[in-house]
Amino acid sequence: MKKIISLILLLCMVFALAACGGTEAPAEEAPAEEATEAPAEEAPAEEAPAEEAGAEGTYTLGLGVVSNFDSSAAGNAQIDTTFAAIVTDADGKIVSCRIDVAQNKMNVADGLVTTGNEYPTKMEKGTDYGMAPVSSIGAEWDAQAKAFEEFVVGKTVDEVVALETVLNESGHNVAVDETLFAGCTMDIVDFKAAVEKAGSDAWAVTFTTADAFTLGVAAITDDADSTAPTADADGVVKMYTEFGAAVVGADGTILAALNDAIQPNITVDPAGEIVATEYKGTKRELGADYGMAPVSAIGAEWDAQSAAFSQFVVGMTADEVAALETQESNGHNVAVDETLYASCSMDITGMMAVISTAANYAR
Repeated sequence: MKKIISLILLLCMVFALAACGGTEAPAEEAPAEEATEAPAEEAPAEEAPAEEAGAEGTYTLGLGVVSNFDSSAAGNAQIDTTFAAIVTDADGKIVSCRIDVAQNKMNVADGLVTTGNEYPTKMEKGTDYGMAPVSSIGAEWDAQAKAFEEFVVGKTVDEVVALETVLNESGHNVAVDETLFAGCTMDIVDFKAAVEKAGSDAWAVTFTTADAFTLGVAAITDDADSTAPTADADGVVKMYTEFGAAVVGADGTILAALNDAIQPNITVDPAGEIVATEYKGTKRELGADYGMAPVSAIGAEWDAQSAAFSQFVVGMTADEVAALETQESNGHNVAVDETLYASCSMDITGMMAVISTAANYAR
């Protein structure tokens, strides 16, 4: 009897195992070819993820300008302007950054005010700037600025603004981050400020592309409106600067552009002493306070006309921007093109020069 009962129990167990064995097999026990192969129509081997294949992305270009008169002193009229352009992606991450400084200064000792001077930016000066011999890492200004540009790629603007600094023995606020400091030992306060302004640029423009692109910035300064002091009146140093930023596509055409300008005034007396400095902001920042609209042929303010010009040159090459035809009107060189003139009736020579230069400098 016991043998019969045992046989019955054994048969029950066999039947139970047979009933459930096809559905509870652990996944790791499946044959390798079943676990890895997929039907050709569901996942073709030759297809790559969209981002690797060059999916179209949306980006934003912003421009920021920060100026100060801190280095102006008796005999030296000076304004230092740090400007930055950044391109951010849809997630707010910086994918490209370009920084430069227009360090404009004029020797006004004994009331001497000269015009027609050249004002290359620090990036344009390259090794002639002369920082390498006194740098703790033996690096020139342009190399250190490029190190900063590369360091901020992948960061948000807020993360750049939050970069910690420490005051060194020379009175400069340098980076605490060891990786950044290894490539950039100079003061980064104005770099951060210019990037912050670029990130909150009210005139920022967006563009889309699936291709690689480069970014360039430029500054061009003119002092023609400066006047020398006389026995009856102080002189005024007017080193006016135009700024430009351009994103250039793989085919050499401009994908996005921005421009701005400053008109700082430094008043000097016959002895070369700095009497006063005046700077209210960039022309874009001044907005309606700049006061162009009431005297404009199209009733538009400077910032609006500037934006219209930047938009008009999208799709052009640097050479095409530089070659835009102009004609004289009330002492200004205005656009011949009717479409451009309808939205930008002011003198365009400065904007032509600075945006075409920025496009040529794109890297």
